Amino acid sequence: MLGLAKGLKYTLKQLTREKVTYDYPNKPLPLPDRFRGIQKFYPEKCIVCNQCMNICPTECIDLVGKKHPDPTKKGKIIDTYDINFEICILCDLCTEVCPTEAIIMTNNFELAEYSRDRLFKNLEWLDENDENVRSVNKP
Repeated sequence: MLGLAKGLKYTLKQLTREKVTYDYPNKPLPLPDRFRGIQKFYPEKCIVCNQCMNICPTECIDLVGKKHPDPTKKGKIIDTYDINFEICILCDLCTEVCPTEAIIMTNNFELAEYSRDRLFKNLEWLDENDENVRSVNKP
């Protein structure tokens, strides 16, 4: 009988504690400041230097540029920018090396798909990925 009373006392004490679970689909999860989620890409800032593609350890970034159509302007403009999120490890190296901050990490981490082909994201999708864009705090 004493064991039953101890068990009930413990149960009642736990019922009054603050809940540690989250109502996840309805409310966003609290994420740390340096959380690395899916990338956001600004094509107008890109100078096609290929540093993000060269530093990527999984080689999941495909960046192709072409000559500027205006002959008076130097440099290249971006033609294609694709990321294969099937193999991307979200290491944040591509954002660290980008000189113009054309790539930033967001707090968006929901990328579940039913097909692997849908994990291949193109320039338009990465440009429209404005969900949960975090602030850039580089020194």
